[in-house]
Amino acid sequence: MLVESDPSLISCWVATSVSEAIEMLEKNKPDLLTVDITLPGRNGLELIKDALAIHPGLPILVISMHDETLYAQRVLKAGAKGYIMKDAPDEQLLAALHRVADGGIWVSPAMADTILEVFSGNASRKPVDGVQKLSDREFEIFQLLGEGKNTHQIADSLHISTKTVDVHKAHIREKLNMPDSAALLSYAIRWTETKRLGSF
Repeated sequence: MLVESDPSLISCWVATSVSEAIEMLEKNKPDLLTVDITLPGRNGLELIKDALAIHPGLPILVISMHDETLYAQRVLKAGAKGYIMKDAPDEQLLAALHRVADGGIWVSPAMADTILEVFSGNASRKPVDGVQKLSDREFEIFQLLGEGKNTHQIADSLHISTKTVDVHKAHIREKLNMPDSAALLSYAIRWTETKRLGSF
């Protein structure tokens, strides 16, 4: 509705899953692709990579409910050109759509400062967050653990098997040096809560 309210924009198609989006991308290349992080089966980060494999250079803007401190850098590394929260004011959402469509990059001023710190070398003085070692799928599962979801709920949410979730959890424990599942769950909950408070 917001896109249609702007006379210079038109929504050419909508997909409800990564597989459906890939099918549409193979038939019709849009001038701009908007992507959510949370999608059935595979996540938005995987869609970004797949979309760019089909159409290199395609401008992609992520519009998500997830806090940008959790995903913005991962999104940009995957090849998207912007990240904005779903609850941003309409004028900001439209500005982000136009900026990315015109070849620019869109992140919030606070996120821009964080990214500049990384590139300037200042961030190297801060302790490295071990969660950064996780793959995109592992990070998604780690975050769901932090939200209190159990293995079956995570499997249902991501449309994967409980066995696959367990394999990912084992890899996460190894990368974060967690002795067991209880320690991982406790750390994930503390990490997620601290991130929400903005003090991690």
